[in-house]
Amino acid sequence: MTRSELISQISAQAKLARAAILKMTTLAKSGHPGGSLSSIDVLLSIYNTMKHDPKDPFWEERDYMVVSIGHISPAVYSTLSLMGYFPLDESIAYFRKYGSVYEGHIEREVPGVEWTTGNLGQGLSAGCGFALSAKIKGKDNRVYVHMGDGEQQKGQIGEARRFAAKYKLNNLTAIIDYNQLQISGSIHDVMPQSLRRSWEADGWQVLEVNGHDIPQILGALEESGKAKKPTMILAKSVMGKGISFMENKEQYHGAALSMELCQKALAELGAEDDFAKLQAKRDAFDGKPEDLSHLFQKSFDLKAGAPMLYESDSDCRSAWGNALLDLAKLNKDSQTPIIALDCDLAGSVKTADFAKEFPEHFFQCGIMEHHAIVMGGALSTTGMQTFWAGFGMFGIDETYNMQRLNDINHTNLKTMLTHVGIDVGEDGKTHQCIDYIALARNLFKTRIICPADANHADRIVRWLIDKPGNYIVAMGRSKLPIIKKEDGSVFYDEDYVFDYGKADLVRKGDSGTVFVCGTASNNAVNAIDLLAKDGINLQLYVVGSPLMLEGNIVSEAAKKGSIFVIEDHSVQGGLGASVKDKLVESKMSADFVHYGVQEYPASGASKDLYKAHGLDADSLAKAIKDHLKK
Repeated sequence: MTRSELISQISAQAKLARAAILKMTTLAKSGHPGGSLSSIDVLLSIYNTMKHDPKDPFWEERDYMVVSIGHISPAVYSTLSLMGYFPLDESIAYFRKYGSVYEGHIEREVPGVEWTTGNLGQGLSAGCGFALSAKIKGKDNRVYVHMGDGEQQKGQIGEARRFAAKYKLNNLTAIIDYNQLQISGSIHDVMPQSLRRSWEADGWQVLEVNGHDIPQILGALEESGKAKKPTMILAKSVMGKGISFMENKEQYHGAALSMELCQKALAELGAEDDFAKLQAKRDAFDGKPEDLSHLFQKSFDLKAGAPMLYESDSDCRSAWGNALLDLAKLNKDSQTPIIALDCDLAGSVKTADFAKEFPEHFFQCGIMEHHAIVMGGALSTTGMQTFWAGFGMFGIDETYNMQRLNDINHTNLKTMLTHVGIDVGEDGKTHQCIDYIALARNLFKTRIICPADANHADRIVRWLIDKPGNYIVAMGRSKLPIIKKEDGSVFYDEDYVFDYGKADLVRKGDSGTVFVCGTASNNAVNAIDLLAKDGINLQLYVVGSPLMLEGNIVSEAAKKGSIFVIEDHSVQGGLGASVKDKLVESKMSADFVHYGVQEYPASGASKDLYKAHGLDADSLAKAIKDHLKK
């Protein structure tokens, strides 16, 4: 196809797409037509020149297109339809209809959509993940990220810019739809900023084009492909472009036209008015939402190797770091790379040794957790077993929305949280993450695991190495005694195999049951052993998976008598909530006692904080004994 033929084709498609954008938003009586109309020329120019295959959306050699402003879904669906991914009348008729895949903001479930977006400021980080993956693999995949100008007010975009420049992601091109309007009016009034200077200051090449001049757009795309650094194209556009009464009107950012106005706009475009047919098609739709997560499952061809045995006090975070390095050595010839991401904490989260031995698979993100987690999530969807390690407060409390977006995007990120609970000690309230289980509880597909000692942590990491999906492993800071059997031998020995959802019976007894998880486990074991000396024999379950209590262990525990839950976590939303849920589900009642954190802890040594909150062995033994006497 000649350049003039390509330009003519894109121009013709743009006319069809503008009509489709208006029709679908008017039929749905909602949506975002203004930005869709200002973006469509750029989107079509990219899709007509990038490598992609509508018959094979997951083609390994494809270029990636991330649309960060997910609200311009009408433009995205129109473009993908015209590229052959699905019928145009289907995307128009079913737009925002319950049960349809064509949701209000774009979703990965739609063929051709690489990343679910909607929360602004996320797309460039995802684009960095895809671009970094291509660099690691030595492939020439290009990555395009289409963004809004109002969106540039988000701080995470600056994080992503700096990361892309540091790692020389010259295969990454960002395009800003510069229509200069956002919901509240002019971007210059809402929050002034110097876009070009900001991007250039962070090390990007910046090109400026007329966002509706197709030859200019094509030229800039070609130039960006030759650059030695990442490129931003500032595409000056007009909101509502192509419809005279919509142009430069911010009210059309998120307001659909009435039927009368839409028919007027279609006449202006010279487009067909086929609303009757489309409305009938919409009315006849009776679809149900489908679970399409299986489309994104990745297999990881990685070996777990032989477990390490710790026989004296050790910290879980060191066990995780040792296991990571051992697994990387064992699997160095695998087709599946093992990647570790860090945010200026490698020494504390124990990834420093991995970084020294495998620098090509270690990426230092600086203090930019928001970017790192989204970037890592995108990277993990490309066939790389990706670990991100950080402190609990930074990895789930501060970045909960990023973890939620990864959950929605069906990523495979392994988040290794150290420094959770009051074990953080002297760092005080702002660093004591006491809600890690409670927050993970709200992520429908993400699993959380809490190791009880170094041996348990080692087995968990080895179990994880070939698993798809998102996991959070939550560990404390301090060295912990090794959990022992009643005969004094190591409980989590070389023969132990972790199984998600299975609780470990560490002590047998018939006077009641204790459930414990994570860092508090050894204190619970010692408390149970102290009580046994007084003739009070309780059974003790160490729960590695606090959100998954399989089988009937809770209902069986209720038959034995009192149930005690111990956790280094807020009394709200943690293991105790899981045990209570199981009691309700099994229609059982029991004497239930919960020992956990009931306020923001003060600063102090870990052992002093455990005592202050009644979670040391002596306090637990006394409290349980006193309760059983009542």
